Amino acid sequence: MKWLGKKSKVAGAFSLALLILAMTACSGGQSASNAGSQAGNSADGGDSKSFKLWLGWNITVNNDSMVQTYWREHEPGIDVKLEATQGDALTALNLKLNAGGFEDAAVFGRSDTIDSAMARSGSVLPLEQYFNMPDKYPGLASIPKVYLDAMKDADGHIWSIPTWFDQNPDDPWPGWASLGWFIRKDVLDQTGMTKDDLKTIEGVEKYLKAASQLTDASGKKLIPLSFLSDANDESVILSTFGVSTATAGGVIPVEKQGDGYQFIYDDPQYKEAYKWMNKMYREGFIDHEAITDKKERYKEKNKTGRIAMNVGGFFNMDASLWEVLDGPTEPAWYYETIPYPKVEGVDQIGANQIVNPYPADDVYISKNTKNLNAILTFLDYMLQPKPEQQQVADSGPAGVFWDWVDKPLGKWQYTDAKFQELHDSGDAAKKASTTPELYALSSYSNTWYPWWNYAVTEPKGRQKTIDFSEEIGKMGGIRVAEPADRVKAKPGGLWEKYLPELENVRVEYKAKLMMADSDAKFESAWKDFQAALEKRAHWSELKAEWNETFQEESKS
Repeated sequence: MKWLGKKSKVAGAFSLALLILAMTACSGGQSASNAGSQAGNSADGGDSKSFKLWLGWNITVNNDSMVQTYWREHEPGIDVKLEATQGDALTALNLKLNAGGFEDAAVFGRSDTIDSAMARSGSVLPLEQYFNMPDKYPGLASIPKVYLDAMKDADGHIWSIPTWFDQNPDDPWPGWASLGWFIRKDVLDQTGMTKDDLKTIEGVEKYLKAASQLTDASGKKLIPLSFLSDANDESVILSTFGVSTATAGGVIPVEKQGDGYQFIYDDPQYKEAYKWMNKMYREGFIDHEAITDKKERYKEKNKTGRIAMNVGGFFNMDASLWEVLDGPTEPAWYYETIPYPKVEGVDQIGANQIVNPYPADDVYISKNTKNLNAILTFLDYMLQPKPEQQQVADSGPAGVFWDWVDKPLGKWQYTDAKFQELHDSGDAAKKASTTPELYALSSYSNTWYPWWNYAVTEPKGRQKTIDFSEEIGKMGGIRVAEPADRVKAKPGGLWEKYLPELENVRVEYKAKLMMADSDAKFESAWKDFQAALEKRAHWSELKAEWNETFQEESKS
């Protein structure tokens, strides 16, 4: 949900990605034709009813969980044994492939680096034939063709089974929209203002000035405005000024402009947004610790009621602060979201969340597995195109551990008291005894989302999170992914080389721009930022390569 925050993690993986690709290129793997032949020979997969699944993420594993027991004893009649990854997924993959590969199947978050490493290692099966067997594998056959076509390599092979995608790419679920502006209603009331007064950025400034004169319960002056810069929460302010800050896995946020695309740092409103932040900072309205605060410190300020207005992601504020409340007993009870304030000259707020209906995860199958049919049967079950399928994948089918309250695709609630007690205990081991949370091996639908239809809304604060997300989802900061949002770095190209330094420049100068102590120093910092983009990050060269890559991908 916070796209800018993902860049540094992606960039930091490039050197390791090169190591993986070098290793797999030298592994002497099978040819595509041989792989296809082996896949064909293994099509029946024997009568096995069990397989091992390696998870490309860390989670507490209990292979006798209640949901896995149901799978084993009822439907789909498969015993799934899980192995979690310890530490960094790419490092674990490197070690595993270097040691001969995984035993049966592996699931990872979607990554071109991982996909290339898997295919070039010669250790996985091509899987395209299994998407065309509706009589045997109707779930696999139901995967939207647009997703599968995008996965084919030059030889027409598909090296993974895609999962966690939208069942209807033309009408996608908007997701947990969390990026917005948040007001403490109790503080707003003390200022004598109303939410209507906050419809413009000038109204927000007036409120911040009034809030700066108020004190919290301990007598300390309130912090008028704060955010978690460590999580790039200021992207919401950029969005308010019309700057798009989101991608769908691409290297840089862009927006269509005429016949071309405008890059985020070239948008004149990027400077205007930071000019406003600098003004608020110098007037003492923005928390002077916003740039350096870490998540726990920021949460503590919210918990104790130190902050009059927040901007950014409400999960960073810590949704648990209000979700445990049943009434006005803590400051967090009074949080409300407001529409993005209007900025003069900005007709449309910038996109800060892009809905990407394309698959987010991939399941790879070892060429040496003796349990192919068990793997395919299980994934076919998980990928049934039902609106409630993510709930089925997570907690079993309706009528087992949970059920509909009134009608299918209405409200639901847990019906197994033991399951609910353990699941909601807050203890990782107890929760793992109920479910491995493999919803990522299923798909989702805009028709029905489980956690917006959970019948138990006690404490009452739980509903606040749902309301926030639904309200923010209608404010204009979300749009569906376009091809330009998915332009990735070429292996060995300039983006791969300079993206880490581009991120360093951004982080360094967002602080300098915000904290400049005069107009002259702000302008100087802006000039230095532009120079650093060119000298350190090779900005013009990066944009040229992006355009070349986009044109190439558009033709393919």
